[in-house]
Amino acid sequence: MAMKQHIFRLISAAICLCMCLTACSKKDVLDSAGSQEVISPAPDGSGEQTSDGGYMPPPDDAENAPDEDTPTADSAVPVPDRQQTVLLWKKGKVPAWNEEYQHSSRDEDDFVPFIESFPAEGKIKGAVLICPGGAFQFRSMQPEGYAVAKRLSALGYQCFAVSYRLSPYSQEVSALDLARAVRYVRKNADAYGIREDEIAVVGFSAGGILCGELLLNNDGFLRPSALDGNYTDDGLDFVSARAQAIGHIYSFYGRLSVSNNDADTLRRADLPPAFYAYGTRDPFYSQFNRNVEAVKAVGVPAESHVFENVGHGFGAGNRDCDWIPLFDAFLTSVFDKQ
Repeated sequence: MAMKQHIFRLISAAICLCMCLTACSKKDVLDSAGSQEVISPAPDGSGEQTSDGGYMPPPDDAENAPDEDTPTADSAVPVPDRQQTVLLWKKGKVPAWNEEYQHSSRDEDDFVPFIESFPAEGKIKGAVLICPGGAFQFRSMQPEGYAVAKRLSALGYQCFAVSYRLSPYSQEVSALDLARAVRYVRKNADAYGIREDEIAVVGFSAGGILCGELLLNNDGFLRPSALDGNYTDDGLDFVSARAQAIGHIYSFYGRLSVSNNDADTLRRADLPPAFYAYGTRDPFYSQFNRNVEAVKAVGVPAESHVFENVGHGFGAGNRDCDWIPLFDAFLTSVFDKQ
């Protein structure tokens, strides 16, 4: 198993590098950031940038991986005051499960998607489900999952890092895992001290695309049986999977490397308020710009924060791209209006 993960780390790094080189060759930076806020680096240069226009290397595995005693989302009793790992599906009853895909994925052959919770500190403001990126080849759990969850939980958010299925599973199937996570949190809203309309999703790169898939092509009530006729929906599958806000951190609505700016598609999805954060040195900078403007053009409330001379993969941020306080203010405003 260790050899399998090592091989996939090397392959993933190569794929991500190729993606960046391809994007850089096509980069057509806009002359103006339009209505976007452009934020300059710290004047003393003390900010440490995680990447310079490239992807981060594959990360370590989950901190709190499931074991034989891990509860499943359909019956788990939430423990809101400490970290908890919850399997999203019962083993042997995972919708759209594919044995060949399991062998081909970077994950272990018996991998079942799961979430790891991070309890809110102080007054609880809401819940945030966090989807790390990694081009659907791996999940960047440390910089784009745990580090983000720890900062947001310190600000009062019940946080959940989502370990969703990777390629060769489709984006649509991975979105079933995220939908299940949202449903679990909503079903247990009282236990977590939140209202059912105080749930947001935030994703990084491919993780943001996954969040977008959930909202763009899923009305909140799409059930797993629609993608897998052999799966029997349970009670949790009838809970709404809609989120009240989305955070696109160096990400957009669309698919890998290609943003979806079709007005009819965006308008039909009835999207929630969106938050964008990205840098001017990101190889997908122009695509982020276009997606922001397309979302605004169909009447979706959206704000964007553009960081000068910052590339792709800054995770939880630093002094050059401290987006988390801005996201906190955004979520507070959105949830206050619910």
